[in-house]
Amino acid sequence: LKPQQNKIIRLNLALTQLFCFRCTFPNSPVVFEFHLKCNRVCSCLQVIHVACVCAGHNASRDVVTLVKSVLFHRRNPLHFHFITDSVAHQILSALFQSWMVPSVQVSFYDAEQLKSEVSWIPNKHYSGIYGLMKLTLTKALPADLSQVIVLDTDITFATDIAELWGIFRKFTDKQVIGLVENQSDWYLGNLWKNHKPWPALGRGFNTGVILLYLERLRRMRWETMWRLTAERELMSMLSTSLADQDIFNAFIKQNPVLVHQLPCFWNVQLSDHTRSEQCYTEVSDLKVIHWNSPKKLRVKNKHVEFFRNLYLTFLEYDGNLLRRELFGCPSPNSPQSIQLQSALEQLDEDDQCYDFRRERLTVHRVHLYFLQYEYLQADDTDITLVAQLSMDRLQMLEAICKHWEGPISLALYMSDAEAQQFLRYAQASEVLKNRKNVGYHIVYREGQFYPVNLLRNVALRNAPTPYVFLTDVDFLPMYGLYDYLRRSVVQLDMANSKKALVVPAFETLRYRLSFPKSKAELLSMLDMGTLYTFRYHVWPKGHAPTNYAKWRTATTPYRVEWEADFEPYVVVRKDCPEYDQRFVGFGWNKVAHVMELDAQEYELMVLPNAFMIHMPHAPSFDISKFRSSPSYRHCLSTLKDEFHQDMSRKYGSAALKYLTAHRSI
Repeated sequence: LKPQQNKIIRLNLALTQLFCFRCTFPNSPVVFEFHLKCNRVCSCLQVIHVACVCAGHNASRDVVTLVKSVLFHRRNPLHFHFITDSVAHQILSALFQSWMVPSVQVSFYDAEQLKSEVSWIPNKHYSGIYGLMKLTLTKALPADLSQVIVLDTDITFATDIAELWGIFRKFTDKQVIGLVENQSDWYLGNLWKNHKPWPALGRGFNTGVILLYLERLRRMRWETMWRLTAERELMSMLSTSLADQDIFNAFIKQNPVLVHQLPCFWNVQLSDHTRSEQCYTEVSDLKVIHWNSPKKLRVKNKHVEFFRNLYLTFLEYDGNLLRRELFGCPSPNSPQSIQLQSALEQLDEDDQCYDFRRERLTVHRVHLYFLQYEYLQADDTDITLVAQLSMDRLQMLEAICKHWEGPISLALYMSDAEAQQFLRYAQASEVLKNRKNVGYHIVYREGQFYPVNLLRNVALRNAPTPYVFLTDVDFLPMYGLYDYLRRSVVQLDMANSKKALVVPAFETLRYRLSFPKSKAELLSMLDMGTLYTFRYHVWPKGHAPTNYAKWRTATTPYRVEWEADFEPYVVVRKDCPEYDQRFVGFGWNKVAHVMELDAQEYELMVLPNAFMIHMPHAPSFDISKFRSSPSYRHCLSTLKDEFHQDMSRKYGSAALKYLTAHRSI
């Protein structure tokens, strides 16, 4: 092209995009008329539908990276359709609800109800029965959904997904499915001696990226046709090797007119021995990367470092940045976002404590069960250890797992990049990777405060047992505490009474400690000055009501009364009150919770043969702010006053003693 012609074309493209953008606000007939002639449907009006089959903890993590890469490039509203097992549904529904990405809708479909459709097909592929479920999408997805992009979980986008969606307009009247040619020699049958693949057209097609014209597939009775194909081929093949891909290819072999072949840069397949390098001249040309080898990031390819870095970029990308509104596309507000916006508008930005109040309204992304989790409840006395931590406390996890053999629920406050560091740490630890009854729930970092009580609530809500041990990650429970607490639950009839069992807390100032194996050994170390009652030298009132003098000789549980600033670590029923999330950072976060337990008439019972020891660590950032900032201390005092007022409204005259105690301090 001559320069002046090129300039005109670029100008026309810019105008086309501008008018398409303005078409969502058709204030004049001219703009509206231009929209009708526009070659590109206005992005704000076109919802792109994406379907994905996802099962289990690992696939749920993969889906997040896929979604990030799609959201990063997109300009259109999106509707994700997830076919999930119960695990992935729990994880992804909580994630998207807390992510609150504008112009994104999410629907879930129960994979359990689809298993009967494909369970009769023997499948050797590592994806198992879920690797066959893309065959059922015409039945699983809504009947009025006419087109959908179907993606594997190991996909990374390097461009706007709208470009792929636009290929539907290139389909002929007969074409119903869009696929990229398979880039390995699998279907050529020459990989090894006696290799016999399923029938395919030429090299066959890869089903990691599929354009499905659902409306046409339903009209041609797709469900019947793929079944007949599978039944016929299984008579000789006996099982599938590549799950749904084998059946799709056998069907296309018989019906080649139905397939629209996509350019191969829409599915650059990074398994070993592929022709993927022929799909692009420059790596910048590619559109979609498909990690379809079991080796994943360890696959052989001369550009694998580039692909790996692109993948890691989205893996560690801050998902909070993807909450942005689409330019010129105001999304309909959900009830959750409307409520949040209303609460934010009521805040006074000139308030000295505005940042504290704003933090309480922050909606943090939550990824439940970040690692593999398996738990079968022992009995109706079972107890979960509940705690929260950030990156600087990871070193405590192995020790806690050695001291507590029961279930654990942990909320971890981390950035996206830190979550991946934690994943590598856990996978490298023999102790952690062998413990499947530990639920790790990532709460992604946002804001300037540590949301300690939000974290505690996330861990508490996801405890699977009737009882919970509410502790902090800096404490090591005594050996055998899990079994002792379960016996105490029965002994004190916790099922039929409101009790909070106090586990006395001690501390050491030594980083290396010979951990006491009994109460007698602990008392000896206490007398020698190796151990101390917890915080006796800086905050004695926090644990003084435990009555350590009585505990030394006690042989049966004894009741203690609530006192101001009492903050013991307790075992309670899971249906206990949650922590008050107005308290962030340092100060009063546990005190307020114990106060509410007392207001609800929980008996505080100290256990005579239980103990826990606090291990030394560097001061947290929040306690440093508390000590150095008069404004921080002022706001904490203000929040205390407001909490007392709320307690009075909630519990009436019964809460007066808390106000009196607070004023006397």
